[in-house]
Amino acid sequence: MEKEKLLIVGAGMAATRLVEELVATAPDRYAIQLIGEEPRFPYNRVLLSSALTGEVALDDIALKPREWWRANGVETITGKRVARIDTDSRRVFLDDGAQASYSKLVLATGSYAMRLPIPGSDLPGVHTFRDMSDVEALSRLGSGGARVLVIGGGLLGLEAAYGLVKRGARVTLAHVMDRLMERQLDHAGAALLQRMIEEKGVEAMLRANASRICGENAVERVEFEDGRSIAVDAVVFAVGVRPNVELARATGLSVNRGVRVDDGLAASHADIFAIGECAEHRGQCYGLVEPAYEHARVLAARLAGRDAAYPGSVVATNLKVSGVRVFSAGDFIAAEGDSEIICKDARLGVYRKLVIADDRLKGAILIGDASGALAYLDLIRSGDSVAAIRDDLMFEAPQLKEAA
Repeated sequence: MEKEKLLIVGAGMAATRLVEELVATAPDRYAIQLIGEEPRFPYNRVLLSSALTGEVALDDIALKPREWWRANGVETITGKRVARIDTDSRRVFLDDGAQASYSKLVLATGSYAMRLPIPGSDLPGVHTFRDMSDVEALSRLGSGGARVLVIGGGLLGLEAAYGLVKRGARVTLAHVMDRLMERQLDHAGAALLQRMIEEKGVEAMLRANASRICGENAVERVEFEDGRSIAVDAVVFAVGVRPNVELARATGLSVNRGVRVDDGLAASHADIFAIGECAEHRGQCYGLVEPAYEHARVLAARLAGRDAAYPGSVVATNLKVSGVRVFSAGDFIAAEGDSEIICKDARLGVYRKLVIADDRLKGAILIGDASGALAYLDLIRSGDSVAAIRDDLMFEAPQLKEAA
């Protein structure tokens, strides 16, 4: 029987996981073609921060060796951009004039790094932190001992700042909010994390809204709305990402912030799907790897002919941030009537907080000591009662999930 042509636009982590799932569950059903804009085979974007610190080499973060793709009959096209999709003829047109046909099409185009729309944001010496080429450029900055301003105090900004310090740069981190990682941490947790990263050599500026990047032919100074300014040699924007949806929009697909998909990850046109950071499900776009992997699992099952539905994801952060273990999940800000269990040791750099509502674990923050993180995440996702194990919940979570 002739295989159906499955074309995947995008060669990131979501696309790779989809191929893995299909190879494992429906190896004889599709002739798979993968088209990626970067000139490299798919790699682990999560490890870019480790590559920046020098803990791993860029050559070592490939998701699969080239031989794996060949052995499983997957045609990979790298360094090419899909410029247009013709849904009538079921063909895509690449920027070099090449064409490819499909029976089913998956958009896994990911996101792009944002820059603040301020004067000077296009000067030489202004960078983002999103892909391998960014890591290569930032590594050169560090080795030269440059003065670098990282704008953005979320996960990406903290990772960039720490990596640059490890490379030898003098780093200031500017964040517009009153605390770092405000989407993942409360004030107490953020204050501890700030102290810990400052001890590692990163200077933090809060309530700092950059208004202008100054320089003639290169970055020289950054000015802020409140009148502050600092002299720098380079700027790194780490102010978030936006889904890559221009191709989908030009094709006529339903697009909001991301490509709108249903519970089966299907877009608004027949036999076109979207997964990963470019997909919007029930009004939500996810910028993390785990939801993208959940997308891939569900879509692979459906493409293999099985019933499967994606219900949405409980977002969790479980990473090393600037060398500090950080876990955050659920709603970690207590509402009226909720209970908090807090364990804090500033000397050891440990902060653990659990929020309980109606005898159910509602949210958790773990800094420094993230033991029990996955058990807490299971409890948050399941909504199981913790009434019987509440007294031991803070310190014996891995064992308590069984008892619950």
